[in-house]
Amino acid sequence: MQRVSWMLMAILALMIGACRHETDQTSTTSAQVTDTGSDTAATGSLGTSPTTAIANVPDADKSFANDAAQAGMAEVNAGNMGLQKTSNADVKAFAQRMVTDHTKANDELKQLATTKGLTLPADVNDEQKAAAAHLSGLSGAEFDKAYMDHMVADHEKAVSLFQNESTSGGDADLKSWAGTTLPTLQQHLQLAKDTKAKLK
Repeated sequence: MQRVSWMLMAILALMIGACRHETDQTSTTSAQVTDTGSDTAATGSLGTSPTTAIANVPDADKSFANDAAQAGMAEVNAGNMGLQKTSNADVKAFAQRMVTDHTKANDELKQLATTKGLTLPADVNDEQKAAAAHLSGLSGAEFDKAYMDHMVADHEKAVSLFQNESTSGGDADLKSWAGTTLPTLQQHLQLAKDTKAKLK
């Protein structure tokens, strides 16, 4: 009789142990499900990553940004050349104005491009390189005249480019920047014409 009692107790102990093991497994599974849910919720709360949040800029505005960046670099490069080559006070003052104003505009455009995930050209285009090569081979009054001729032509193109973007741009920020920068370019154009007219 005592032996039967011991057997019953042993069986009861095994059953209790099995129940506890099953309960532990159920708790672990529930915890895993809860953790997975938390991870999903956390991912959802983050929203889109910076990479996928890049603004969808229309192609026409990307083209404008590229052209404006290259034109701006060309003006700074030519302005620095003018400061080195000319001995004419008016041409030197104009060249300094170009370096100052276009460096500022270039920096603004770079910051704007960064916020939109745009990569701007790192160098000027072939036409602008050819113009720079032409100017580098000149000196004295010949340089002054050629430089101012380029400045008038370049700013006529720039004014047209920025006018178009300021009225027809699809990206609100680039359109606004073009409109804000346009008056300065119009001043440059007039100043280029005035300076050119002073040359003999």
